[in-house]
Amino acid sequence: MKRISILLAVLLFISFGAIYDSQAQTLKGKEIVMIIASSKFRDEEFKIPYDLFRAEGAKVVIASSSLRESVGMLGTKLRPEKLISQIDIGSFDALILVGGIGATEYWNNKTVHRLLREAFNKGKVIGAICISPVTLANAGILKEKRATVWPTEASRLRAKGAIYTGKGVERDGDIITANGPKSASAFANKIIEALRHK
Repeated sequence: MKRISILLAVLLFISFGAIYDSQAQTLKGKEIVMIIASSKFRDEEFKIPYDLFRAEGAKVVIASSSLRESVGMLGTKLRPEKLISQIDIGSFDALILVGGIGATEYWNNKTVHRLLREAFNKGKVIGAICISPVTLANAGILKEKRATVWPTEASRLRAKGAIYTGKGVERDGDIITANGPKSASAFANKIIEALRHK
């Protein structure tokens, strides 16, 4: 009898473990591309969302303007897997722009603007944090959209017709913006929430 009780307890533990694991993998089958600057990306704005996306079962691809190793503002070293020019938006569920002072390289990058407009037109989830929402604004996809950004760049969003809210994280439809490293976790969770309903 004791052996049967132990066996039942083990089976229940395994079952609950499987249920918990399936709940934790809510983004299984989803693919996310994260664009980092070729240098001086913001480490936490990459790492915190990246880890959360992976924990939820998503496949994450790191892209940049160069395949050379990129060093973050705090020293994190990353080697991108794909050039931004090689990104096929149709293959991904979300396009995320990481911030950091190096992200200014994409503010007026026509290739990134094209990718953003294509992602927007296809109803993909789009995310940008820190100063990266400026790239979204310059691509023309924030017009009449609620958005946030690192406070020093608020006027750049307004100049392109965005409704700057000043919040830590803002979501307007499938576009999610955040104002900096302290909002990285909340930013990632908003993206996860959006992807769960896609």
